[in-house]
Amino acid sequence: MTDNDLKELLDFEARRINNIDFVKEDPVQFPRRFSDQRDIEIAALLSSTIAWGKRSMICRNADRMLALMDNQPYRYVMDEGYEDLPDCNIHRTFFARNMRHYLRGLHSIYSRYATLEDFAGDVLKGITDHAAWHLAGAVNRELAAANGGEDDCRCLPLGLDKSALKRFNMALRWLVRDDGIVDLGVWKVIRPSQLYVPLDVHVGNISRQLGLLSRKANDRAAVDELTDRLRMFNPEDPTLYDYALFGIGVSGRGGELAGSE
Repeated sequence: MTDNDLKELLDFEARRINNIDFVKEDPVQFPRRFSDQRDIEIAALLSSTIAWGKRSMICRNADRMLALMDNQPYRYVMDEGYEDLPDCNIHRTFFARNMRHYLRGLHSIYSRYATLEDFAGDVLKGITDHAAWHLAGAVNRELAAANGGEDDCRCLPLGLDKSALKRFNMALRWLVRDDGIVDLGVWKVIRPSQLYVPLDVHVGNISRQLGLLSRKANDRAAVDELTDRLRMFNPEDPTLYDYALFGIGVSGRGGELAGSE
């Protein structure tokens, strides 16, 4: 398949999947419930943090998680309601103690900044490349400082030199992409051109089948390779093609398309 064929395929699949019907079965629906940017930011971070496994289970548990916060994420954080959160399982290996850890850090950030975007603006001054990893590192430091110096890999990955940062990159796609369809586009501190593909097993496999990715591991280097390739097709909005790769994967046509002339 030539590069022109690949671009045509990716553009077609992105248009097919990137529509409002996608929202109802995806965790992007949770930040979309809110109009206040701070609520959107907190819902995006928490919903993406538990976004692994079956989408139906992710959505069910994200809904429950927001209910624990009385569906007022920012108020819940600032009132420190998480300190009264009973021990419970939120989603698979993410428990109430992990949620408390995360929200203590967010409380610290929001006590000093009007929005998480403002915090990101401070962190990313002078930084144009790999913004997600710089920002994740800064958030991790805030979480640790708010929790007596303790880290928690259930909130954000700790080995950022190797991590693909799949879930955090997905949250940033929600917050930054601004085509007015699925993603919310409430942040301006990062441009869509600076985003990286949220790389999971399925996206990695489809990308290899299509010849977009050669690296075998789904790690940070693979994210770089895949995103650089997608920037060749759309330098201003490479993560648009996350929708395309998702759609091809769900359809099960990766192998068939890779073998077509």
